[in-house]
Amino acid sequence: MTIEVDTHAHSIASLHAYSTITELVAGAKKNGLKGFVLTEHGPALQNGLPHPYYFGNLSVLPKEIQGVRLFRGVELNIMDGSGNVDLSVKYLKLLDFVMAGLHEACFAPNSKRENTRAMLAALENPYIDCISHPGNPVYPVDYEEVVKAALRFGKALEINNASFKVRKGSLENCKTIARLAARHGCLVSCGSDAHYWEDVGNFETARLVMDEAGIDSGRIVNGTMDSFAGFYKRRKAERGAA
Repeated sequence: MTIEVDTHAHSIASLHAYSTITELVAGAKKNGLKGFVLTEHGPALQNGLPHPYYFGNLSVLPKEIQGVRLFRGVELNIMDGSGNVDLSVKYLKLLDFVMAGLHEACFAPNSKRENTRAMLAALENPYIDCISHPGNPVYPVDYEEVVKAALRFGKALEINNASFKVRKGSLENCKTIARLAARHGCLVSCGSDAHYWEDVGNFETARLVMDEAGIDSGRIVNGTMDSFAGFYKRRKAERGAA
């Protein structure tokens, strides 16, 4: 299974990550990627940092660094059960790829019903392209409902490689999501969630999970540069028109 673009990587701007953008580029090259998405956390996770203006100023970065395509993105925080997030539409319209996820500092784990409600509302939010680490066991959700909603809205669900290390108990949940995605044909993304440069492009376990589930390669939005370009351009246009 080919993955040419990493859709989830953090630099030192996320405060709890440890590499510069240039170092992330080196990691992408080392692991044979054609591109990656810079997805710093939204500002609510860490007392307003990075500042929202950080995301507006991403336009100063070149689209290609040392032969690696750099996409401008964000990993937003889902703030409530209504799908609200922590960055204004003004900035979201400028980005190439917008993820949103549940993080304990911004949305306290709740009942399965309430967690599902929040995730479904985020998928319905026209400015969100993908749900990050939906298999986090801290947030039990109805995975079939979530997969069907992702399919309905043309959004992606992430199979997050770092989850198998930092979110203990994620493996079986991610296997369930992958099997349901294969059955219903919803889009998935494969992200390393790198917080250190050598992990950019590390999809080892996530790739096995997707292979085992039988996910069609054509449903992996970042399988090839062309497939990712098609997805992000469609979603960017839809965000712009929302």
